Amino acid sequence: QVQLVESGGGLVQPGGSLRLSCAASGSIFSINVMGWYRQAPGKERELVATTISSSGNTNYADSVKGRFTISRDNAKKAVYLQMNSLKPEDTAVYYCNADVRLRVESSSVFRFWGQGTQVTVSS
Repeated sequence: QVQLVESGGGLVQPGGSLRLSCAASGSIFSINVMGWYRQAPGKERELVATTISSSGNTNYADSVKGRFTISRDNAKKAVYLQMNSLKPEDTAVYYCNADVRLRVESSSVFRFWGQGTQVTVSS
């Protein structure tokens, strides 16, 4: 089984910064796409940022471009989200996910999610 564990959430004032971390563990052959999503109360889960190992490409939601930076450490099977210039509208539960290839003998890829970490931006 594969587990994703997030950390780093909390309460921060507008304009402040937080760094989220997510580490994957379990029976993993490789991970290509890792990303962060968020869900605010009463709203649907939305993409924040993704990073693709095979190409090195990153992708950001327009609302976070220039403020958030996604990075990863493939050796640690970890993905990070540096969030700067936080706004009250960034308040949400943040989830990481990973598209995991479980075994060398199979090319099937499965998406796993973390349990979420709360980020609250408020004065």
